[in-house]
Amino acid sequence: MVLEGNPEVGSPRTSDLQHPGNQGSCVLSSPGEDAQPGEEPIKYGELIVLGYNGCLASGDKGRRRSRLALSRRPHANGVKPDVIHHISTPLVSKIGRSTENMIDFVVTDTSPGGGAAEGPSAQSTISRYACRILCDRRPPYTARIYAAGFDASSNIFLGERAAKWRTPDGLMDGLTTNGVLVMHPAGGFSEDSAPGVWREISVCGNVYTLRDSRSAQQRGKLVENESNVLQDGSLIDLCGATLLWRTPAGLLRAPTLKQLEAQRQEANAARPQCPVGLSTLAFPSPARGRTAPDKQQPWVYVRCGHVHGYHGWGCRRERGPQERECPLCRLVGPYVPLWLGQEAGLCLDPGPPSYAFAPCGHVCSEKTARYWAQTPLPHGTHAFHAACPFCGAWLTGEHGCVRLIFQGPLD
Repeated sequence: MVLEGNPEVGSPRTSDLQHPGNQGSCVLSSPGEDAQPGEEPIKYGELIVLGYNGCLASGDKGRRRSRLALSRRPHANGVKPDVIHHISTPLVSKIGRSTENMIDFVVTDTSPGGGAAEGPSAQSTISRYACRILCDRRPPYTARIYAAGFDASSNIFLGERAAKWRTPDGLMDGLTTNGVLVMHPAGGFSEDSAPGVWREISVCGNVYTLRDSRSAQQRGKLVENESNVLQDGSLIDLCGATLLWRTPAGLLRAPTLKQLEAQRQEANAARPQCPVGLSTLAFPSPARGRTAPDKQQPWVYVRCGHVHGYHGWGCRRERGPQERECPLCRLVGPYVPLWLGQEAGLCLDPGPPSYAFAPCGHVCSEKTARYWAQTPLPHGTHAFHAACPFCGAWLTGEHGCVRLIFQGPLD
């Protein structure tokens, strides 16, 4: 099935997330009049890909990056449904290529625990043109999300197995093969936030309850009192990668990189010590990247939260390769290095780095840790699992995070 759009309507194109091989891409747009010469660019918001902690492993380059700012284009470039074609055989067309000009953002499947899925066996589940985001060019610059995306010929192609149907007003609507899911947090993305309910978005932007599985033929029930308007903190899941939408107002409440660096320096200035080895501990500079831990790196027993320097004793290999016994409280559990969360847009508040996710050891504020630990993210065909927003590792333990217990200097 093809939904053919009319490019002459003057509404800007949205971001299409496309999938060539193991990548997906996103098209962004905004409807309305053109910007005036010399006018300051208007920022609509930012998309942050969960699991990369501020930068892709290979570096942010071009349309492949862990964070993308959406700004008003000089000229509106949107399209809307116009003509419907039914075809029995696939068209030979250059669709699904991340090099096409209409694609603004390319995403790669994120593997739990660290970055992009790699290797020839890592088959992507992200639809080639996964979604569009359409932003109003006039205040309040409302952003709306739609499943699937228009290609260079202003066409939308849905796979043979994708759910599709005709609406009461005669238009065609449908779902991508594995779906575009959205969750709006209750209370906004702030210190009082709570996870909302996951919904599925259709090609026309209608909201439905979830299917029995991601690729089921039968769509869910229409949710008439909810919309496809993105809010600060809305999560977008593409069945392979999850993105966070932040508004400009929301980002003003988030900590800045300078604040995160000041917190790191303040924590190190307190001279925390290993309670057994009595060595001084220090969080490494973000410029080092996540390389092998150095001698001053803090380590934590994720079951109890006691922070130590690295040591090689207390192993309980009969319980697993990372299982250690804490010398202070005798609890046995994973023993991992601590790493500061560096993607400021994932933080709910500028609170001190006092909690760590289990079992990965990424550190952030208490409210940020508690929010993500209780937020179920889609996984596979119908499962949900809380994960660290900085690396994508699935959270374990009773709470998914632990309060850090540091020992100060003896002098």
